[in-house]
Amino acid sequence: MLSILTTLQAKGQVTAPELAEACEVSVRTIYRDIDALAASGVPVYADRGAEGGYRLLDGYRVRLNGLSQSEAGALFLTGLPGPAAALGLDVAMIAAQNKLMAALPANLREDAGRMQERFHLDAPGWFGEAEEPKHLRTIAGATLCGTMIKIRYRSWRAEKQRRVSPLGLVLKGGSWYLAGWVDGRVRTYRVARVLDCTALDDRCERPAGFDLATYWRTQRCVSRPRCIPMSRSFGCRPSASSCSMH
Repeated sequence: MLSILTTLQAKGQVTAPELAEACEVSVRTIYRDIDALAASGVPVYADRGAEGGYRLLDGYRVRLNGLSQSEAGALFLTGLPGPAAALGLDVAMIAAQNKLMAALPANLREDAGRMQERFHLDAPGWFGEAEEPKHLRTIAGATLCGTMIKIRYRSWRAEKQRRVSPLGLVLKGGSWYLAGWVDGRVRTYRVARVLDCTALDDRCERPAGFDLATYWRTQRCVSRPRCIPMSRSFGCRPSASSCSMH
């Protein structure tokens, strides 16, 4: 039922089938749980009609007292200060963590704080430093806003200029990669190789059904160091059919 509440709080008005899909239960279970929530005093309402659905009373907020000890601690492992700072979100991340800590019940705050103190993620490998791409924040801003960018990019062959619809950013082994829609296909660019970047006002084109995580999993050559384009060739030349890395 906590999943129903958090989904309603995040999305506003949601239909029973949409709730069932989000919570991975049957529609019948959603109807039963909605009745139970209403009976317990939660202000959840049903709007009938073709565009109807369930919603919470305006201003109602879910308290985070349904989290287990391990769940509360895990939330604070998701805040990665390095990547957040690189994207210009470090201040926002700290503010969000402070608000989350304040919202947690007192018995969970100590465990969450201990998790922050005793676990640290260092993503880059031992023999490599995390990249700090000059144009990462501009690209990230355009990605979030859904606007196009114009880049000058140093590929393994030569410098190129492209108008790109940014679809998503991936941090892999300390390096940032941009998945972008260019000339009717999705291409991958290493952000550190972007020499110039200009944010445009044009809305970007996003292919129907595109999922960043699924796309990244299909780019197997990205995870094989010999296939990552370098300034010199080491015997692996990725073809357009097997790898869209630039």
